[in-house]
Amino acid sequence: MKSMTGYGRARQTLHKRDITVEVRSVNNRYLDCTVKMPRMYTFAEDALKTTVQGAVSRGKVDVFITVDATAADVPKVRVNEDLAKEYLTALTALSDACGIIGKLSLENLSRYPDVLTVTKADEDLETVSADLCMVLKEALEAHTTMRLQEGAKLVEDICSRLDHIEELTGKVEERSPITVAEYRQKLTKRMEEVLQSTTVDPQRILMEAAIYADKTAVDEETVRLRSHLSQLREMLQSNEPMGRKMDFLIQEVNRESNTIGSKCNDVAIAQVVISLKAEVEKIREQVQNIE
Repeated sequence: MKSMTGYGRARQTLHKRDITVEVRSVNNRYLDCTVKMPRMYTFAEDALKTTVQGAVSRGKVDVFITVDATAADVPKVRVNEDLAKEYLTALTALSDACGIIGKLSLENLSRYPDVLTVTKADEDLETVSADLCMVLKEALEAHTTMRLQEGAKLVEDICSRLDHIEELTGKVEERSPITVAEYRQKLTKRMEEVLQSTTVDPQRILMEAAIYADKTAVDEETVRLRSHLSQLREMLQSNEPMGRKMDFLIQEVNRESNTIGSKCNDVAIAQVVISLKAEVEKIREQVQNIE
């Protein structure tokens, strides 16, 4: 189980390029990857995003890349022979026209504009892209390690809250039958007061109590609630991303909690349901960070 929040950093020198990659992520409904790097390396953006997709399935991921390619910038001197010849022809014609005799050295000719140009050697784009992805993979490994650590903490916290919810569910199951007996006693007392007689039809009392018990029965809800809790525990042990499924299941747990609260017209159960819903809400917040 991994958290969607994490950080990873890696630095390597490959083919005389000092490459530094940082990966940061926060929770998000879907995978949203942004790569920030020098414009001259944007040709590798698709390959970098594909690498991220191989390691992260959900979250807002920001990748920051810096490259120091000073050592890799090999200068290349080009000679414009045609232009040099034109300069030489023009200078010779100028010398003949003006009657000026002078010596034209190679050094002087090379100083004329654009005779010699200095450029950088062409880069192997595939090699550069592979180098960037290699450093990114190392950063993603550190990023994954941190997310696993955070995920372990989330699992521990959620499991403890699931235990508490099961305990609260047990209290509801224990208290629910008692509320029916108490209702029957109150109903008998009220009917005796109204009729001002001790001769109350017991069948009528039983019928009213049965109707009340049917309206306030939460057996189905508690059974489904325990089933949902069991499924959540299984998901917490899965190696696959389960954040979305858990989020959906938590909504079902919350729905069952609301139903129990609306059915049970009892102060004690109402207090238990409040505590139960508080735990559910805390789990929902934690699940928002699970991949």
